[in-house]
Amino acid sequence: MQTISILGSTGSIGTQALALVALHPERFRVAAMTAHRNRELFFQQVRTFRPEMAGLTEPIPMEEIPADLRFCRWVMGKEALHAAAAEVPADMVLVSVVGIAGLQSVMDALAANRQVLLANKEALVTGGHLVMDAARRIGKPLLPVDSEHSAIFQCLQGAAGNQPVKLLLTASGGPFRTWDKERIASATREQALNHPNWAMGAKITIDSASMFNKALEIMEARWLFDLPPEKIEVVVHPQSIIHSAVEFADGAVIAQLGVPDMRVPIQYAMSYPERLPTGSKPLDLFALGQLTFERGDAEKFPSLRLAGECLNAGGAACTILNGANEAAVAAFLAGEIPFGGITRLVEGALEKLGPMPAADLDDIFHADQEARRVVAELLDSVKQ
Repeated sequence: MQTISILGSTGSIGTQALALVALHPERFRVAAMTAHRNRELFFQQVRTFRPEMAGLTEPIPMEEIPADLRFCRWVMGKEALHAAAAEVPADMVLVSVVGIAGLQSVMDALAANRQVLLANKEALVTGGHLVMDAARRIGKPLLPVDSEHSAIFQCLQGAAGNQPVKLLLTASGGPFRTWDKERIASATREQALNHPNWAMGAKITIDSASMFNKALEIMEARWLFDLPPEKIEVVVHPQSIIHSAVEFADGAVIAQLGVPDMRVPIQYAMSYPERLPTGSKPLDLFALGQLTFERGDAEKFPSLRLAGECLNAGGAACTILNGANEAAVAAFLAGEIPFGGITRLVEGALEKLGPMPAADLDDIFHADQEARRVVAELLDSVKQ
C-alpha cells in the first residue's frame, strides 16, 4: 500500500489519478488532497477517498464544510498546498496544480523527502535548476506525468545507461496545424479551444493551439533529461500515437506508442517501475492506417523559437516567458486581445525586461511578477 497526496484533485490529471486509486484500492490510499475552487466536486472526492487532510486554495469559512466531511483536517489558502505537499505523511506527491504555484509545492515536497510525480510544467520551466538540485540531494528522480516526458522517461528505461543524442518531442500540432500564419493570428476563442485530440483545461488548450505548450515542454525536457535545446527536436505527429522518442548514437530510435489516454503516464508514475492495468484500450496497430510526421514550424509558431532562445539566455528568461504567456492567455480568454497578441506580448515582456537573475525562489517569483506587470502595461498595444 502506497500513500499519495494529490495537489489539484479536481482538474483533469487529478480526477484521473483518483480514478486509478479507485481501480487499485489494494495498492494506493489518498493521504491528502487539495483543489482550487470546485468545491462541490471536491466535497464528493473527500467523501469518497477520506484523506487525512483536505484543503481549498480559494478559502471558504469552515462552517461551509459539510458536517460529514469534518472527519479530516481542513486547511485553507496557500497553506493547503504546503500542508499536502510536506506536512501530511505520504510516499508520493502528485503536483497537478496549474501555474507557477507548482514550483513552491514541488520544492516543499522534495524538502520533505517525498517522491514527486510531476504534472506541472511551470516548476521546471521557471526553476528547473533549483528543482533538479533538490531532487538530486534526496536521491529521488522526478517522475514525469506529461505524456511526452513520460514517453521519453519510459524509452530511457531500456537504454542500459546509453545516453541519448536527441530527444524527439512529439506534438499534435493543435487545431491550427494546417492554417497559415495570418489566419492563426486572428483565430477566435472557440477555434483555439477546439483541440482535435485531447480534452484539457482552457489554459493548456490555448497553449497547445499556440504551441507555447510545446515550448514549455522543451524547457521541461532540458532539465529532466539534461540535454541542451539544440538536441530536442519537435516532431508534429497529428495522430498522437507516438508520444515521444529517443535517438541514440548508433542511429537507433526508441519510441513509446499508445492510444491518447493520460491514465497511462499517470499510472506509470504512480506505480513505477511496475505497470498496472489502467482501463485504457490497448493500441490496435492494424486499425491505425498511417502515422504522419512534420517538422515543427517556428515561423508559424514563434513559441518554438522562443523556447531555445530563453534556455540559451539563462537567468530568468524562461520564467519571464512563462509568466508573460500566462497573463497573455488570460487576456485572450477574456476577449481582450486577438490570438496573435499572445506571442506579441510574450516577446514584448522578454525584450523590455532583458536579463534577470534566477538564483533562488525569490528571484524567480519576482521575475514572474515583473513579466505579468509588463504584459498589463502592453495590453493596450495589442488589443482587438
